[in-house]
Amino acid sequence: MGEEGRAERRPLTFFLLTFFLAVPFWLLAAAVGSGLPFGLPLSALMFPCPLVAASILVFREEGRSGVAALLMRIFDARRIGRKAWLLASFLLMPAIYILSFTLQPDAPLDPAVLPLVPLLFAVFFVTAAFEEIGWTGYATDPLQRRRSAVVAALIIGVAWSAWHLVPDIQAGQPAAFILGQRTFSVFLRVLIVWIYNSAGRSVFAAIIVHAMDNVSVYSLFPDTTLYDPLITAAVTASVALAVVALWGPRTLARFRFSRAI
Repeated sequence: MGEEGRAERRPLTFFLLTFFLAVPFWLLAAAVGSGLPFGLPLSALMFPCPLVAASILVFREEGRSGVAALLMRIFDARRIGRKAWLLASFLLMPAIYILSFTLQPDAPLDPAVLPLVPLLFAVFFVTAAFEEIGWTGYATDPLQRRRSAVVAALIIGVAWSAWHLVPDIQAGQPAAFILGQRTFSVFLRVLIVWIYNSAGRSVFAAIIVHAMDNVSVYSLFPDTTLYDPLITAAVTASVALAVVALWGPRTLARFRFSRAI
């Protein structure tokens, strides 16, 4: 077994600890309010919590060597056997957001944001790495061993979505926005697990998908008041359902019409 299977992982404990570690950030935001770019509340700074929670649990389960092995998975691109999956990890979310953008006629394109894309990617790669080392690197495989890949993705997706609920409320988002964004997150997790499994269980690939999600939304919708997550949720749900139909709910990695992919 790989480094992620040396000891029995505890996804539920990981979820609870990740929520617990986020509480101080929620309280800080409640006391201070917003203050981050794009109108984000200070509670958005809770992004290190999944990494910290996973590291604590792995240290208890496997010691320092286990934590080191876990952190090394941030850069495990060599796991990706077919490089087409690396390309897919970069292009999936831009494609979804471009389609969402075309379906939202009131959203203007702001070319001034495009030069900032490399900086946005650098920032969001770091934040995504902190999150995905927990949600993907720690929790995904043990859940998949007990259930199907799509069920594991939905469980993580619901937990991940609920974890972001307080920051959404603290950002002053309306109920329809929150409903759309939280629904989108659940289906996005199905796509992240699909890419992860198909790319040789590469956490790096999952990080890229997560980072490109944020890069895409803030590049196309820098004015978040013009962003309608219900449209993006509908597009993402359609893509996720197509993935489940074509790659199968059990593994999300066996294409029905070709064994070579």
